[in-house]
Amino acid sequence: MPTNTTKDPGPTLPAVEMHIHKPNDPTIGIVVENRLCTKGGNKAAGFVRHIVLDISKTNIAGRFRVGQAFGVIPPGEDAKGKPHKVRLYSIASPTGGEDGTGTLLATTVKRMIDEHWDDHSLFLGVASNWLCDLQVGDEVPITGPAGKRFLLPAAPNEHDYAFFATGTGIAPFRGMVQELLAGGVTSQIVLVLGSPYATDLLYHEEMTALAEQHDNFTYLTALSREPQPDGSTRLYVQDRIETHAELFEQVLGGERGLVYACGLAGMELGVIQGLYRTLTPEAFARYVIPEPEIAGDPESWNRKMIPRRLSPTRRMFLEVY
Repeated sequence: MPTNTTKDPGPTLPAVEMHIHKPNDPTIGIVVENRLCTKGGNKAAGFVRHIVLDISKTNIAGRFRVGQAFGVIPPGEDAKGKPHKVRLYSIASPTGGEDGTGTLLATTVKRMIDEHWDDHSLFLGVASNWLCDLQVGDEVPITGPAGKRFLLPAAPNEHDYAFFATGTGIAPFRGMVQELLAGGVTSQIVLVLGSPYATDLLYHEEMTALAEQHDNFTYLTALSREPQPDGSTRLYVQDRIETHAELFEQVLGGERGLVYACGLAGMELGVIQGLYRTLTPEAFARYVIPEPEIAGDPESWNRKMIPRRLSPTRRMFLEVY
């Protein structure tokens, strides 16, 4: 495994505005759309909704970029009697918003339904369920925008892209893919979306249509709980790197490639291992630099090694939760 003596500065990122509205000075967005993203059915793993807010009367309008997030302040108080804190949600819109004017901001929200570990009582997500319950015309206290790293480069046509998402991690990539393609970018773009079942594939029809319309965009899915043609029942996003090795070598094997991963914590390790197995050592080193003592032994790697022992370069963008 080669070691880089010169640190790659990575792509130049655009300047962004942040914290225009802080938690002590939130603004108000108005719900204009709230629709179900999942197809339902008895195999659906959860309920996910696409929520659009009208921010035309706020100071955020036209001042966010694709890849950023915004904050939501749910009503009520926590168990200690204090107002609920801000929860961040990824922006699922391009920089121009849902209609190109920068006044309609979308996000992707999954209902949180779980049990408390100690007494097994029902636990409902404070902000997510409140957002999913909202009706058109309801008001939402919002803050932001937030984030200055998980962005498209300032010169998008100078790079090729591999996007890896699980679940609601698709949110920023929906906006990014739309922005790249609408902007006439001719770069190679690959999006891999993982979910348990086909009913859980978010924005599936949108992404399928875009792939049919644009030769430079490839959309792949990875279903972890449905039988595959070979009889297997586990296919994760990182597996697509090897099933489509030639494609990923084309997109990431040169000096133009960028890797983005967003979704459940743990996916980033699988993606890193998949890249190691597929790319040449020189190409892999553009994205991740392992410590010399663990280089060459990907089976021993674990996510605790990220970022110190498996060090992502400026060409890899990780947003996991």
